[in-house]
Amino acid sequence: MKKQISVILAIAVLVISGCKTGPIIPQRIAGYNFKAPDATAIMPYILHEVSGITYIDTSTLACVQDENGILFFYDILSMEIKRQVSFYANGDYEGIARSGDTIYVLRSDGLIYKITDFISDNLTVTQFRTEIPSKDNEGLCYDSDSGSLLIACKENTGKGDLSKDNRYIFGFDLTSKSLMREPVFTFDIDGLKEFAKTKNVVLPLKNSKRGLAVEADLKFRASGIAIHPVTGSLFLLSAEDHLLFIFDKSGVVQQMISLNRAMFNQPEGITFLENGDMFIANEGAGKGPATLLRFNYKSE
Repeated sequence: MKKQISVILAIAVLVISGCKTGPIIPQRIAGYNFKAPDATAIMPYILHEVSGITYIDTSTLACVQDENGILFFYDILSMEIKRQVSFYANGDYEGIARSGDTIYVLRSDGLIYKITDFISDNLTVTQFRTEIPSKDNEGLCYDSDSGSLLIACKENTGKGDLSKDNRYIFGFDLTSKSLMREPVFTFDIDGLKEFAKTKNVVLPLKNSKRGLAVEADLKFRASGIAIHPVTGSLFLLSAEDHLLFIFDKSGVVQQMISLNRAMFNQPEGITFLENGDMFIANEGAGKGPATLLRFNYKSE
C-alpha cells in the first residue's frame, strides 16, 4: 500500500512540475500569430466594402472599395480616414498597389488606373487596358524585382493554352505598359488539394448530385495578393475558402493557413509594412463593419 501511495505521489509531482513550464507561447506561422491580431480596427462605414489596401508609410495605408472611384488614406495609428480624394467615376475597383510616388488601382475587368501626385488633390490619372484573359480580377501588387504589377485572376480563364483547372497571376510590365505574354505564376488546383491533405489542412467537402460529400472542395479565387518585404514570398488570400496561401518566388506552395471565419469574415485586402508587419482588411458582412487586422512580424 505504501508503495502504491509513493507511486501516486511521484506521478502527482511530475504533473505539477510539468505545469510549471512558464507561459504558453502562441504558435506562429511564417512569423505571425494568426489566432491573435496585435491590433484590430473597425473601419468607417464608407469602407464597408473595402477591397484593397496598400502601404504608403509607417502610419498610412491607401484603400479602395469596390463601388466608388475614391482613394482613402487611412491612419493606422489613430484608426481613421485622414484624407480621401476621387480619381475616377464609380466602378468595381478590386486592387491597389504603390510604387514610389505612384498608386495603381485595378478594376475587376483588368483596367488599370495609374495615379501620380497622389499626395496632392490634383491627381494625374492614366488608364491602361491590360487585355488580361479573365473578366474577373481581384489581386494587385507591385513586384520590385521585375518592375511589374502582378494581377491575380479570380476565376479560371480556359482561353487558348490556359487550363480551366488552373489559376493564374499575370505580370503587367510598367516599362512597356503591356501584359507579359506568359503567366508569372500558374497554380494547379489538384496539386494544392494534395498539399492540403498532406499538411492536414481541412477543406470543405464538395457534394455530389445526390447530396453526398464526396471530395475536398477548393475554390482558390484570389481576393488579395502581396509580396513579403523580408522573405520575398507571395501571400495570396482566397476569401471564399477562408484560406491564406504562401508561395515561394517560383510559385511553390509553402504554407496553407485556415483563417478563423469569425475573425476573417471576408478577407479582401493584404499589405505589409517594410519591417514585415502584415495588415489584412475584411469587407463587412451584411450590416457588420469592415475590419482591419494587424499582425506583427517576428522572423522564425
